[in-house]
Amino acid sequence: MAKSPKVITKTALRRLMKEEGGASIVAADAVLALMDYLQDLATDITKKALELAKHAKRKTISKEDIKLAIKA
Repeated sequence: MAKSPKVITKTALRRLMKEEGGASIVAADAVLALMDYLQDLATDITKKALELAKHAKRKTISKEDIKLAIKA
């Protein structure tokens, strides 16, 4: 199964790692590895949140669905 296209940009993630994470130098492969992990994590959380919304007979994923999906 092919990986889906990247939604999180390398530039934004590298900036986050440097400015918020305190890293002075970030290797390109480190950015890509974190990108893959975050994309997979976001996909899993979204799927769980969608199940919660459907269970509540809603089509829209709410902030609370996301919070509950993260805890699950």
